[in-house]
Amino acid sequence: MSKHTMTETAETAGERSTRAAEAVERLTRWHDDFPTPGVRFADLTPVFADAVGFHAVIDHLGDVAADADLVAGVDARGFLLGAGVAAVRGTGVVAVRKAGKLPPPVLSREYTLEYGSAALEIPADGIDLAGRRVLLLDDVLATGGTLAAAAELFASAGAQVVAAAVVLELSFLNGRARQGDYPLTSIVRR
Repeated sequence: MSKHTMTETAETAGERSTRAAEAVERLTRWHDDFPTPGVRFADLTPVFADAVGFHAVIDHLGDVAADADLVAGVDARGFLLGAGVAAVRGTGVVAVRKAGKLPPPVLSREYTLEYGSAALEIPADGIDLAGRRVLLLDDVLATGGTLAAAAELFASAGAQVVAAAVVLELSFLNGRARQGDYPLTSIVRR
C-alpha cells in the first residue's frame, strides 16, 4: 500500500469521525432529572431518527475493531447500533438483553447504574460464542457498569471482547475506568 493511499484512508476515517461527532452534538436532547432527580439524561433518539446522523454514527462505529466477527448491542438503543454495524460489516449480531426478556437458559450479570441496579442476559445455548471476537456497542457510557457487565457475559461464554464503542461518553462519571483491557471508542466525550 502506498503512503498516499494510507493518508487518504486516515483522512476518510477522520471525516467519518467528524461527521458522526457533529451529528451527535447537534441532535442529542438533554433532559435534567430523568429518570430520577439529579440525573441528566442524554436522549440520542433524534440522532438515530436523522438519516444522515444515523448513517454517520454507523459508519464511524463500523470502523472499530476490524477483526471482530460478531457485533453485540446492549439493550435497548445498542440494538439499533449493533444491527446497523453488523449489516454494514457483514457479521452477525447479538442482543444483550435486560433480565427477564430471554427464555432460559441464560447467562446473567448484575451491575450498578448511576441511579440503581439492573442485570443483563445473553442466551446460554443456541449461539456458539466460544472463541468469537466481539465488538460491544452501546449508546452512552456513564458509570460503566452496563458495558462491563456485558463484557463479563461474553467472557463467561468463552468469547473475547476485542473492542467496545459508544456514541456518547460522560467522562466525568469515570465509566472508562471500569472497562477491561479492550480498547474503548467514543464518538463524543463530555
